[in-house]
Amino acid sequence: MPDTGTRSAAASQPKLEIRRTFAAPREKVYEAWARREKLEQWMCRDVPSHRVTYLDFNLRTGGAYTMQVNDSATGDEYLGYGVYREVTPPSKLVFTWAWKKRQADGTHADTDPETQVTVEFRDRGSSTEVTLTHEFLPTKESWNAHKKGWEGCLDALEAAL
Repeated sequence: MPDTGTRSAAASQPKLEIRRTFAAPREKVYEAWARREKLEQWMCRDVPSHRVTYLDFNLRTGGAYTMQVNDSATGDEYLGYGVYREVTPPSKLVFTWAWKKRQADGTHADTDPETQVTVEFRDRGSSTEVTLTHEFLPTKESWNAHKKGWEGCLDALEAAL
């Protein structure tokens, strides 16, 4: 049957996948994603001037989160927010991901539309393999920015473990 052009727009949007192995047991790596005080040590800490505070954190399927990221170098403030679509300890998290930005001058700007992040945790002996998949990124520029950001976050996670 010929393609009638009914493929979803999501199929053409760039998808980012990053695999990283951490020298820590799966439960410890999962806990770094599952506890507010642990997340604040590494999430969005890819930029040294970022300070992260979770204003809301309800880790359950259907629960929401809101994080505030203040950039002390620029005065900009970002609000990241989403909903947990799947919480399966200690093997998987699926959540939506969206941002709003307030610049130092007080103006507001939405960033990319809502996207989805899946994080899978696999035992690898005494280590843990994490596969992070970020879907529905709207542009190649967004893909590049999120790749850089997630790689920096995972570097910070490794240091925090």
